[in-house]
Amino acid sequence: MKALLKNYRQSPRKVRLVADLVKGKSVDDALSALRFLVKRAGTPLEKLIRSGAANAEKNSGMDRKNLIIKSLRVDTGVTLKRSMPRARGSAFPIKKRSSNVMLELSERKPIS
Repeated sequence: MKALLKNYRQSPRKVRLVADLVKGKSVDDALSALRFLVKRAGTPLEKLIRSGAANAEKNSGMDRKNLIIKSLRVDTGVTLKRSMPRARGSAFPIKKRSSNVMLELSERKPIS
């Protein structure tokens, strides 16, 4: 099951720090880790994981307890280009970066 977060206004470099923390964990472990994380990207990623888990339960009939985060990919989104006035009439470019986050959940194989 997949879920997307498009054009989240934080740089991909900062979001990847949080994404790497929860990659490969079960959904419940990832949500509990993100709940107490101080980083700003923790809240939107928590919301994205909840949405993906709800999609998996509702659409595919998967059990939430068996879901793991198969992949959590953070790519660059659109970059807003602004400029800051500088001395003697010149301008300095500012790049306001955004992120696209793609979440893929899968079901854990039962141990036989």
